[in-house]
Amino acid sequence: MKKRILQIIPTLDRSGAEKQLVMLARGLPQDEFEVHVCAITRGGPLEADLTAAEAPWRVIGKRWKIDPWTYMHLKRHVSRLRPNLIHTWMFTAGAYGCAAGMACGVQRMVAGYRCVDPWKSTLQLSVDRYISRRCSRLVANSPGVRDFYVRHELPAEKFSVIPNGVPPAEPSNTTRRQLLSELGLPEDSRVIGLIGRLWPQKRVKDAIWAADLLKVIRDDVHLLVIGDGPQRDRLLKFRDQVVIRDKVHFLGHRSDVPRMMPYFDVLWSTSGYEGQSNVIMEAMAAGVPVVATDIPGTRDLVVPEATGYLLPVGDRAGIARCTNKLLDDAGLAERFGTAGRQRMLNDFSVEKMIERHVELYRELLW
Repeated sequence: MKKRILQIIPTLDRSGAEKQLVMLARGLPQDEFEVHVCAITRGGPLEADLTAAEAPWRVIGKRWKIDPWTYMHLKRHVSRLRPNLIHTWMFTAGAYGCAAGMACGVQRMVAGYRCVDPWKSTLQLSVDRYISRRCSRLVANSPGVRDFYVRHELPAEKFSVIPNGVPPAEPSNTTRRQLLSELGLPEDSRVIGLIGRLWPQKRVKDAIWAADLLKVIRDDVHLLVIGDGPQRDRLLKFRDQVVIRDKVHFLGHRSDVPRMMPYFDVLWSTSGYEGQSNVIMEAMAAGVPVVATDIPGTRDLVVPEATGYLLPVGDRAGIARCTNKLLDDAGLAERFGTAGRQRMLNDFSVEKMIERHVELYRELLW
C-alpha cells in the first residue's frame, strides 16, 4: 500500500529549497509514495511543475508573522489528508507544519534545515529545539548546516545529511554572440554572473566593489546581477555613486538563467552565509568556474584551486584578483569548469538526492 507524504514549504517560488522539493516530488517512486505539497505563504511558478508531475498541491496563504488562521487551515488540511509522514522545509513550514501534525496525531515527521541562519532569535531557536524533540528525523543539506544547529542544541543523533541534487546542464538554445547582443554588450565582453535575492545576506555591494576594482585593470568585464529583492534600489544607488553603471547590470528576475549560464566566464557568490547554494551547483554543472566566499555549505561544493576559489567574506580585492586570473588563463578556467561539472555528476546528482530521501522514508515508514 502506498505511503502518503505531505511536503510542507513556505512558498512555490523558483528558489533553492523549492526546486529541490519539486525534483523530489517528481522522482519518488510512484508505486511506493503518494506525494502532496502544501505552501504555507504563497504559490509561485513551481505550481506548474507540480501539476505536470501530478503531485497535488495547495496554498494556505499565511498573512501575518504569527497567523492562527494559517494554523487552523493547515490543521484541517492535515486532518483530511491523513498523511503517513510530514516533511517540512525551513522554519515557517516547520513551525506550522509540525504543530499541525502533532495536533492531528501524525506519527512520523521530518524537519528540514536548509541554511546556516545566524539571524534567528532566541525564541526562534527555542522553537527549532522544540520541533526537533518531536520529529523522528532532522534533515540538513550540508554538514555545515547540521553543525550550526547542533551547536544550538538540536540533537546530533537525529540528523541525516542529504546534499542537494542538480541535473546535468542542458545545451543553451542561443549563442554567446546572440546573448551579448540581447544584453547590449560588446562582442568581446567577459561576463560574470551573480544570481540571488537582493538582500543583506548576499552582500551584493561587495560584488560591485570587486567589479570596480576589475574595471581599473581591464575594460572588458561586465557583472550581471540577476534577481530582485528589498535592497535593489539601494544597490542601484551605490552602483551609480561609484560610477560603474556601464559595467554592472541589474537584470531583475529571469526565467532563462539556464540559457545564459553556459556563457558566464565566472560565477560569483559573495554571500555572508548560505545553506548549499543551488546557483553554485548549477554553475558548476554548466562548467562555469566559481569564485565564492569561504562559508559552510559553499565549502562543501567548491574545491579550492580545482573547481574555483574560496575567499574570506568581504575580500573584494581577492575576488577581483582570482577572477582576473581566470579571465587571463583560458586553460585554467577550462580545467576548473570541467572538474566542477564532473564533481556535480559524481557527488550531487538529482538521482542520489532522491535515493537518499527514499532510504530515509523507507526507514521511517516500514
